[in-house]
Amino acid sequence: MAENKENNNISKLTFEQAITELTGIVEKIELGKIPLQESIEQYEKGMALIKHCRDILQKAEKKIEQISKEKE
Repeated sequence: MAENKENNNISKLTFEQAITELTGIVEKIELGKIPLQESIEQYEKGMALIKHCRDILQKAEKKIEQISKEKE
């Protein structure tokens, strides 16, 4: 259930907010500031953030393609 709540929270983030969170996760993991179990949890959250960012970028790309076609 907590994972579903986490995914709902991620889906509400803007691209910029998701990148900021992802950057923070990467920093913490790289610096070894968190225990192994939390690193794994943060890695999982990071992967969800990456998926969310990719989805946003794909939607933006489709919209740009659509706008370009309309202008032709």
